[in-house]
Amino acid sequence: MMPNKIKIRSVFFSLVLLFTWCDYAQNKAQNPVIFADVPDMSIIRVNDIYYMSSTTMHMNPGVPIMKSKDLVNWKLINYAYQTLEDNDDRLNLNNGKNDYGRGSWASSLRYHKGIYYVSTFSGTTGKTYIFSTKDIEKGPWKRAVLNNSYHDHSIFFDDDGKIYMVWGAGKLQIAELNADLSAVQEQTKRVLIENASAPAGNNIMLQSEGSQLFKVKGKYYLFNIVWPKDGMRTVIIHRADHISGPWEGKVALQDLGVAQGGLINTPDGRWFAYLFRDSGGVGRIPYLLPVTWEAGWPVLGENGKVPEYLDLPAGKGLIPGIVQSDDFNRKKNDADLPLAWQWNHNPDNSLWSVKERKGYLRLKTARTDSSFVQAKNTLTQRTFGPESTGTILMEVSKMKEGDFAGLSLLQKNYALIGVRAEKGSKKMVMIEMVKDNPTEIQSIPLTQDKVYFKAECDFKNKKDEGRFFYSLDGKKWISIGNAVKLPYTLPHFMGYRFGLFNYSTKAAGGFVDFDYFHIEGQISKNK
Repeated sequence: MMPNKIKIRSVFFSLVLLFTWCDYAQNKAQNPVIFADVPDMSIIRVNDIYYMSSTTMHMNPGVPIMKSKDLVNWKLINYAYQTLEDNDDRLNLNNGKNDYGRGSWASSLRYHKGIYYVSTFSGTTGKTYIFSTKDIEKGPWKRAVLNNSYHDHSIFFDDDGKIYMVWGAGKLQIAELNADLSAVQEQTKRVLIENASAPAGNNIMLQSEGSQLFKVKGKYYLFNIVWPKDGMRTVIIHRADHISGPWEGKVALQDLGVAQGGLINTPDGRWFAYLFRDSGGVGRIPYLLPVTWEAGWPVLGENGKVPEYLDLPAGKGLIPGIVQSDDFNRKKNDADLPLAWQWNHNPDNSLWSVKERKGYLRLKTARTDSSFVQAKNTLTQRTFGPESTGTILMEVSKMKEGDFAGLSLLQKNYALIGVRAEKGSKKMVMIEMVKDNPTEIQSIPLTQDKVYFKAECDFKNKKDEGRFFYSLDGKKWISIGNAVKLPYTLPHFMGYRFGLFNYSTKAAGGFVDFDYFHIEGQISKNK
């Protein structure tokens, strides 16, 4: 009898430990804190509220601003701009040109004397943009333009009243800005660190970039990302007693490729590092790491590793607060589009409406295009992991010959499902990229004016796979085409996006109406 009692007791305590761990896990934040494409984060705390800016490059409006009370649950509250510039063929998708993977890159978010500053730079225009406002949620924004593109820069307000900008890759430079941040004081430009990659060795694939500069207890700390050959993305930190140097640097983290970001503290005195990780087709996803201080250095993570759980409140929903279902029903004072929506490149605002037909998004055509990626007015939202699904109901009775409209998974290797009008009839078509060529995989005749489409994404364990379905009644779903791979590509430099599209290949003037876009997700521990 004794052995059985011991066995029962062992099982009992194992169950107690299991339930205790499950209870702990359910009440703690889990990495990644956002399983969606939110790269190049810059985070500040104003009293007990955190604000974060990120990168969305060729999407508009641009430079999303998010808000949180706990560093985990974020709400999208604004953008720094509606369009970066409106007189460039690349930004407008005109004359066969585009701006995929460029637009505006890593931003710097700061708060100083009651004013919020968001700066970004553009490889497209060769300029740097600094936006400022007293009300980060409602604006308006004031815009200053610098006639140089300061790569991965960080703006820093020092205690003596001077304002600095640090930028560059490998060789990092610094300069002072005018008091109103309208110009760089050229005579102050100098090299800050000759070789910021050095702490990671000499065999470097990606030189140190992504500068973010902080000051803690009188010392300066500069965060960078570097990528050694045959290694992983790595966090480098330099510190100095004076901004002029000398600077000493060290490798601060090499784990899972989680890198690029900076420091944030909580009102109760805890410190965290915010960083991101390349995660395949879903994009670059944010992580938080606890930070302790040893001998004046920030120590990232737990025993040099990225923890799965954090001493922060758990996420409150399946879907991050940066995507949103939309039935396109608008009340009197509602915005035409919720902030979760972004246009692929600059939109033509004369060719879309949520007012012409109440409860619908109407996308109209005014020109012909030869390809989906060159078409104007594709309206997008992020996909997210581990799994996400986008569903639409579309009315197609007013399409013209050669029109093509539907639901896409947008990236360089895009895939989509849509309705094509041709030869006096319509058909449902599933297309994927095969060796860089858009290829029709399957088509099915459509004899009714309304059709339901669904796109499913599976990013578990970097599976990066998509599937498409159609329904004629919204109840019975039928697979169309085949499973498609969703690889991350540098030309677009962005995670896959659900996209609502309509373009013409023969005759302009048709339109389609979208009744709704519904987005759903599924929680999984498999990342």
